Amino acid sequence: MSKVDDLLESKDKNVEDSGEVLTYRRSFSGWQKYALYWFAIIMSLFHLWINTIGVMPEIQRNAMHFGFVVFLGYLFYPMKKKWADKTIWLDTLLAVLAMVVAVYLVLFEDALHARNEVPILRDLIFASIAIILMLEVTRRTAGWLIPSLAGFFIAYALFLGKFFGGMWSFSGVSIERLLYRMYFAPDGLFGTIATISSTFVFLFVLFAAFLLKSGAGEFIIKLAVSLLGHTTGGPAKMAVFASGLMGSISGSAVANTVGTGSITIPMMKRMGFKPQFAGGVEAAASTGGQLMPPIMGAGAFIMAQWTQISYLKIIAVAFIPAIMYFVSVAFFIHLRAKKRGLKPIPKEDLPRTRDVLKEGWNFFIPIGVLMYLLIQGYTPTYAASIGIISIVVASWFNKNTRMMPKDILDGLALGGQNMVSTGVILLCSGIVVGIVLMVGMGIKFSMLISSIADGSLLITIVLVALASLILGMGLPVTASYIVLAVLAAPSIEALMLKDHLIANFGLTAQQAMDPNVVNNMISLIPKEVAEGSLLAAHLLIFWYSQDANVTPPVCLAAYTAAGIAGSDPLKTGMESWKLAKGLYIIPIMFIYDPAILFQGPLIRTLENIFTGTLGLFVFASFFEGYYFRIINWVERIVIAVAALMLFWPETFTNIGGIILVILMWFYCTRVKRDTQASVAA
Repeated sequence: MSKVDDLLESKDKNVEDSGEVLTYRRSFSGWQKYALYWFAIIMSLFHLWINTIGVMPEIQRNAMHFGFVVFLGYLFYPMKKKWADKTIWLDTLLAVLAMVVAVYLVLFEDALHARNEVPILRDLIFASIAIILMLEVTRRTAGWLIPSLAGFFIAYALFLGKFFGGMWSFSGVSIERLLYRMYFAPDGLFGTIATISSTFVFLFVLFAAFLLKSGAGEFIIKLAVSLLGHTTGGPAKMAVFASGLMGSISGSAVANTVGTGSITIPMMKRMGFKPQFAGGVEAAASTGGQLMPPIMGAGAFIMAQWTQISYLKIIAVAFIPAIMYFVSVAFFIHLRAKKRGLKPIPKEDLPRTRDVLKEGWNFFIPIGVLMYLLIQGYTPTYAASIGIISIVVASWFNKNTRMMPKDILDGLALGGQNMVSTGVILLCSGIVVGIVLMVGMGIKFSMLISSIADGSLLITIVLVALASLILGMGLPVTASYIVLAVLAAPSIEALMLKDHLIANFGLTAQQAMDPNVVNNMISLIPKEVAEGSLLAAHLLIFWYSQDANVTPPVCLAAYTAAGIAGSDPLKTGMESWKLAKGLYIIPIMFIYDPAILFQGPLIRTLENIFTGTLGLFVFASFFEGYYFRIINWVERIVIAVAALMLFWPETFTNIGGIILVILMWFYCTRVKRDTQASVAA
């Protein structure tokens, strides 16, 4: 067994991957474990059937999705950790009640339509039970913030809005209307967000489960070791590479941190990196995993549904910014290793890339099948379904990875179980989104941001970043993106289109910044301009929704990495915050000039990619205090100015930044050479 195999075997089995959140999960044994295993298999088979050859009305499909997810949620997540054994009977009762609530809608929806959408008392009782069950299981799964937020919006819609002044005043709706909208209407609990959860998200979670069950995770780690282990800062760069590939499978920062960090963090520490830096690297890299196509967590599917921009286009334009992010993290690693004089791992201690590819080349087949089907225009659900089949077929091309019937059943069970936390979060978010749309709060919030920012796009971006950080302290990434996309995207889009509206339609600046005006005139704006602004606005919010993973005081991915590294959580969080600077900079670049998103001339796109990447390197040099040698604060300030010039979306300033970078390179290398000569003398 090689050293890499030893590392893989030493992975901490006690670290639990819990998706987007870390909570206590009840463990089962005996017949209970066996029963839940088969329930999860049935859950996965149902979703495969309904998304391929099955036929069922959308709201009924979403109700059954609710039943499956909430059933497992109540059994996996107890009311309190210390009560896990004592309350199993109550949790079982609540789980069964969730299925009853789901089946009720399936059986009696037609009766409601026959009454001309007039609900009876029985309908309202089941609707109330569904909402209460949803809020409680979300509290167990993701903490207090999401259900509290949903509770606030429910109260606002019923009576609380009357006590607000100005544009926030809302007269309120009857409880009958609210229950009807939340339970039977297509914009509530079983509405758009539930559709995304029961289709795209579930199938890609299942796709990821099959890939991991087939051994793709270990193959990715080995490939990263063989490719980057011999470079400066190799183990840390390996973590970046592995997390990028793992992120294209799992779409979860915490899952990436646990999956790759338990291997890469000990290697980084052994090489000489401090524990908090090793943990920070893994957290920053794992956060980037959610930015990496083709899966990108659940956010990409929600983005495609809301913006009506094809999923394929979203992942296509998101690829270059994601690569730039990983490269920016690698820059920090390289500079830190150079600064500390760390030596790479000898090549003879590493597996040969040829041998690794020979072992696991077949893992590229399902990814290739998935991408081919998406490029050919097939729906993501169809592509994911065929992709799952291709994983099983491809596994038989290698005798070491062949999936037998037991492995297939394990994959189905793993996919169903892994969907619980994400599914609960998405379903509860549907309550928030439904009420926001019902009371018109999205436009009001956008108008508030516009008035505070006073027409400044940069201030608006800063406000969105602050809001995402605050929300991210309690909301998982997907929920944070959903809330901000509803509330803030229209404001950013309006500001991006402001100059176009003023120049071409004679609007005043005030009119051009009004989301209502922009929404009314959107059909008159050239499609490529409107679509580019819409996509850039949503991508910025999606990127900023990730920042709570790496930004203190609450940074879940960093704290997870700190647990593996044995380092101080806050120090690890600060390191991850510094290493993840690309998370904040790159979105500003494509907001001010969407050329990086291939919105514009190709030459401008290539220019922005080059200058932006160079700017990220120089910016990392400023933070690390190393630019071909250790530099002082005056030199760091000069470097920072060069970085800002490279980031600025103007060719003239870009050229000035390049010249300044070159001059600093000549100066620093000459000083370094003279210093070495004097020491030698």
